Amino acid sequence: MLPRSPWKHAARALSVLLLTVAATLAPTTAASAQAETATTSRGWNDFSCKPSAAHPRPVVLVHGTFGNSVDNWLVLAPYLVNRGYCVFSLDYGRLPNVPFFHGLGPIATSAGQLDSYVDRVLAATGAPEVDLVGHSQGGMMPRWYLKFLGGADEVNALVGIAPDNHGTTLLGLTRLLPHFPGAEDLISATTPALADQIAGSPFLTALNEGGDTVPGVRYHVIATRYDEVVTPYRSQFLSGPNVTNVLIQDKCALDLSEHVAIGTVDRVTFHEVANALDPARATPTTCLSVVG
Repeated sequence: MLPRSPWKHAARALSVLLLTVAATLAPTTAASAQAETATTSRGWNDFSCKPSAAHPRPVVLVHGTFGNSVDNWLVLAPYLVNRGYCVFSLDYGRLPNVPFFHGLGPIATSAGQLDSYVDRVLAATGAPEVDLVGHSQGGMMPRWYLKFLGGADEVNALVGIAPDNHGTTLLGLTRLLPHFPGAEDLISATTPALADQIAGSPFLTALNEGGDTVPGVRYHVIATRYDEVVTPYRSQFLSGPNVTNVLIQDKCALDLSEHVAIGTVDRVTFHEVANALDPARATPTTCLSVVG
């Protein structure tokens, strides 16, 4: 057995590495403070918004790990508002004394926060159901709400952009954890959501046991082959009825978006999101979708 001090330092180093990778790849918060005051005036997070006959369901945007309700959606939220949707976004998974960066708390707890937020949106808008669009953890976490918290009665569709539906190996880094006794416990204690997202975690085992989907909900997964955070990228895809799995490079081979870009700035992906929200009016998603 390794002496206590070296493995403990190694475990801390690996934890820091996981945090650094996620933080480096997370959307910046530089514009968040300014953008936050503008969201309501643009119709985003406007709780007086009433869904139209063309778009009868509000859209709830669910940010990823280290994201928040503003910076993850600075492009997609206005994109959907301009197309006539009532759009809302929430903060979830905040740890004590950690500002700006959310999505770090236990994911099952975060799913309960999503449940409460959807109830608030439904009450304000009068709609019977919402559609969910989530990036990274935000595309996976709602599945706990759908499966265990009654969300299937309140949700029509879940659109996941680069969701870690079956966890991630972080390019194989997580496979090193068993070699450092206590490393997983350290990560779980400091950033529970990171531990929950490791491939094979107890959380993911419970989430996926018995099948990936629940009846009554449409699932639409959008992935990129260049994802460096949720690896292997095909682990993002779901199996089951009412599932559509899309590799964005099959729509536009020139699209080089990686994990962050696909959820925050990629207009080809956003066009595919619009199609998923309104399949009856869908138009082909191609490289030219960036001008749509």
